[in-house]
Amino acid sequence: MFEVDGNNQLSNLEIEEIKNYFSQKLHHSPDLYFYELPIKESVLIFVYMKNLIDDSSFNQFILSPALKLAREIELHAKELRNNLLTSNSLLSNDGEEITKKLLEGFIYIYIQKGETGVLANASKKTERGLEKAETESLVFGPKIAFTESLNTNISIVRQNILTEELCADKLTVGKRNETEIRLVYLKGLADEDSVEYIKEKINNLEVNEILDTSVLAQLIEDNSYTLFPQYLQTELPDRVTYSLEKGMIAVFVDRSPMVLLGPVSFFHFFESTEDVYMRWNMGSFIRFLRYLTMFLSILLTPAYVAVITYHYEMIPSTLIVSLGESRSKVPFSPIFEAFLLEIMIELLREAGARLPTKVGQTMGIVGGIVLGQAAVEAGFTSNILIIVVALSALGSFTAPSYLMGTAIRVTRFPILVLGGMWGGIGIAIGLCFLLIHLIKLTSAGRPYLQPIYPLELRKVKNTVIRLPIELIKTNPEKKGFFSFNEKYAKDIDE
Repeated sequence: MFEVDGNNQLSNLEIEEIKNYFSQKLHHSPDLYFYELPIKESVLIFVYMKNLIDDSSFNQFILSPALKLAREIELHAKELRNNLLTSNSLLSNDGEEITKKLLEGFIYIYIQKGETGVLANASKKTERGLEKAETESLVFGPKIAFTESLNTNISIVRQNILTEELCADKLTVGKRNETEIRLVYLKGLADEDSVEYIKEKINNLEVNEILDTSVLAQLIEDNSYTLFPQYLQTELPDRVTYSLEKGMIAVFVDRSPMVLLGPVSFFHFFESTEDVYMRWNMGSFIRFLRYLTMFLSILLTPAYVAVITYHYEMIPSTLIVSLGESRSKVPFSPIFEAFLLEIMIELLREAGARLPTKVGQTMGIVGGIVLGQAAVEAGFTSNILIIVVALSALGSFTAPSYLMGTAIRVTRFPILVLGGMWGGIGIAIGLCFLLIHLIKLTSAGRPYLQPIYPLELRKVKNTVIRLPIELIKTNPEKKGFFSFNEKYAKDIDE
């Protein structure tokens, strides 16, 4: 078996030795190609992975210049590199580096008995074009979404922010399969402590590979056990642009169309760039509606169970008769009845999401109507509870962030159990624990409930409602949206 020296230096080797080395290194892959070209008194070999290179680039920019040069002079690696019609080339005799570059779409060119070889980029990028956003739909504003190409995504942001202060720091993660990551932020607006915090989190990762942006978010979160997301994921370039100009940091991952934004607060997940495109009073109404429906989504079903079980004296006399008639045929306790309907709604939602688009929409509408009507007629549940559960489900869908909407739906279940066990006191206990948990959470080291806690009145006004554009500061303070509060950090440490 052929072996090179311990340093994997490919120098002064015969063509057959080169072929044997890469065949062993790449486990005799059928995609590995060798093209030998006799030149004067030597031999030139091209080593490449067939399915990773662009044939036209290879023929036009690499092979043709090499053939022309070989007829004129005695060929050397340095002259060959200088005459190739590609800007991305380098000299190398490191076997490990060459193997890695072959898997990235490079072509390795070696002259028999040469001291070094040439690596030339002829990669063929498989990527889709710019399309309309699927997971974040907008009525107003740009409709394009990011793609799986990191270079394309970065270029979109640079086209939107034409300033030399836009930084794009490069990081790599993954032992077996390296993935390129870019930290994008505006110098002078983004908090330097937050930038270094996120960099340190990413650099300290010891994983074999990063499959997607959502996986990276789970790995660098401050608390990986909470339901609530600590980084905002988006596929909209205009949202990334808006956030960068507010002092936030964007994390791009190669081969992923989603971008992480941080540090974020709980309230960022209920904001949308559409609020900015609308008139301020319309945007304020819709934003307030999201907060209200989120609150009702968590409380409506548990409150129904608590009132029916323990606090029926709170029911108006005009409603208690119809409520009693509705529940007269139901053999189950209110909490079991509520759980049955909540699980049914979740099953319909999950089935609709997994089926093809047209079938999924039909499944959600027809399934909800048929199952709801059948459950009432069979006496499994009351018609009033169906209305309550439907309103709770609709409330969770108003959150622009899918992850936050899912967190709200899951949070409803433990509060429902507490409401069924101890009534209103149980709901109050659940909300207190939820509030304490949110206060203790951080995003990239910053408080999750800012600007409510720690309280910053000048920022609260543009959080709950959307102020008119002329009242919003066009030049944020140097530390961006998140100004670090030393007192808060001291309280968390204690």
